[in-house]
Amino acid sequence: MGKDTENYAPSPTDEVIVNPDSALEDCSPEPTDTIPEGGYGWVIVACVFAINGFTWGVVASYGVFLAYYLSHDVFHGATALDYAFIGGLNFGISLFIASPVTYLTRILGTHIPMLIGIVLQTGGFIAASFAKKIWHLYISQGLLVGLGVGFIFIPSVGVTSQWFEKKRSLANSITSAGSGVGGIIVAFATLPMIENISLGWALRIIGIISGTVNVIATCLIRNRNKVIKPAMHPFDLKLLHQGNVIILLSWAFFSMLGYIIIIYSLSDFARSIGLPSSQASMITGFLNLGTAVGRPCIGVLSDRYGRIKVAGLTTFICFLSIFMVWVPANSYGITVFFALLSGAIVGVFWMTISPLCAEVAGLTELPSMLSLAWASVVLPTTFAEVIGLKLRRPYANRPYLYPQIFAGISYLAATALMLALWLRHRRRKP
Repeated sequence: MGKDTENYAPSPTDEVIVNPDSALEDCSPEPTDTIPEGGYGWVIVACVFAINGFTWGVVASYGVFLAYYLSHDVFHGATALDYAFIGGLNFGISLFIASPVTYLTRILGTHIPMLIGIVLQTGGFIAASFAKKIWHLYISQGLLVGLGVGFIFIPSVGVTSQWFEKKRSLANSITSAGSGVGGIIVAFATLPMIENISLGWALRIIGIISGTVNVIATCLIRNRNKVIKPAMHPFDLKLLHQGNVIILLSWAFFSMLGYIIIIYSLSDFARSIGLPSSQASMITGFLNLGTAVGRPCIGVLSDRYGRIKVAGLTTFICFLSIFMVWVPANSYGITVFFALLSGAIVGVFWMTISPLCAEVAGLTELPSMLSLAWASVVLPTTFAEVIGLKLRRPYANRPYLYPQIFAGISYLAATALMLALWLRHRRRKP
């Protein structure tokens, strides 16, 4: 197949489906002996772009809901930690179920798990619109939406790589940017819908639109398993005996601690410095705009200058931006600038983890490495915002100072880990 470490950027489901006769996705275009390098592959890019937009883009915009919940007594008796944990479930649950969804994808094919996910995610938003108590919101906007995102994301994320080789990194960078575009749409639309229609209808509309888009994308997506015949690799804990693996997974853990706090806290931070709700909600939209523009750029730079080097430098810039821009931010303009900058770089994990895993453990161990990577970020994605809001001082002059410091230190620790990985990797080269 001519796959090499530098150009290979798959994900867990690149190599998980071993039964090529098992489901709808095998109605793919007539297989050939070569990678198409486009053609129907660009339809696949559009499909995965849309899926990322209306899964990760939607949950990344939870910060708008979080700011609204924190400033209104929507659910009597609910605390800030309740709302933070609900947002954490969106990420944590979706990654926690990666292994069982991978197994179901191997048995049932790509489409059936994705359709299950669409029902769960759409149903979660619609159920949340009728929530009367906080535990209703835990189950609906938290658990069900998180399950839905996992069922949609895991089977679809590896399909793009099957259609490209030379343009694989470009194609994957474009699909990754979809979460930013979807986040822009949802973030800018959410507060106006809440204020002009109602919270309930805002949740219903987001659920219905995301479900519709995801159904269309799922119907159009096709894999090339008949040609590639991917093999199943187990969840290999022996990899944890390698020092470089431990360092990479630790980098993922610490970088995601900072990432979650930033994407979920920015909107309420803007409100805490005196900005009106309309401007505070727009901050999350600007963050997603940065994501849409920045992720393809980081993908291109990684291909050209090396994944470990670019990941380390980007992580260090995240640390600097928090202390040099976010901490002193006290106006709309500076907050918008930080949102754009952080949107472009703080999600470095998502753009680089697949090729980093390939460089550290090799292509044959890539699916197992990615399973370990997803598992390593379950705790930080679930609890980071809980920690952030616990550190917040609502009545202080600078309520978010401690969460900002915590996020910055997390990225500093991640930078040190990536530097250690780069030094070890450099010594291994002849």
